[in-house]
Amino acid sequence: MASLNVYSILVVLFLTCGAGMATKENDQIIKENNCETEMGLPCVLEAFMSIFNTGSISNKCCGELVVLGKVCHSALGKRTLENPLFKDLNPTTIIAKSIQTWNNFLALIDSPSPSA
Repeated sequence: MASLNVYSILVVLFLTCGAGMATKENDQIIKENNCETEMGLPCVLEAFMSIFNTGSISNKCCGELVVLGKVCHSALGKRTLENPLFKDLNPTTIIAKSIQTWNNFLALIDSPSPSA
């Protein structure tokens, strides 16, 4: 549970001060697509945990992220990697995990509901 709190704090720090540290290209993409305003914080935390840790993501949050779009998903992931808080992460590994997570989101959204 403590690691969830640490990641929650890091996500909040990322959301509040990450924009100043982003490259102009990613910042522009995020701004033009309203990437930071279209997804609720609980789902942001779930997505963050699924990429940067070993968390899972609910169908509800998969839906929110898919609506947000792959452009936002990619730009937010790249901006996170530009943040000095995450300088020790391997960008290749994180980008591969981000792509895998995106594909998992799509698979969850496309799969029929067990109650259907």
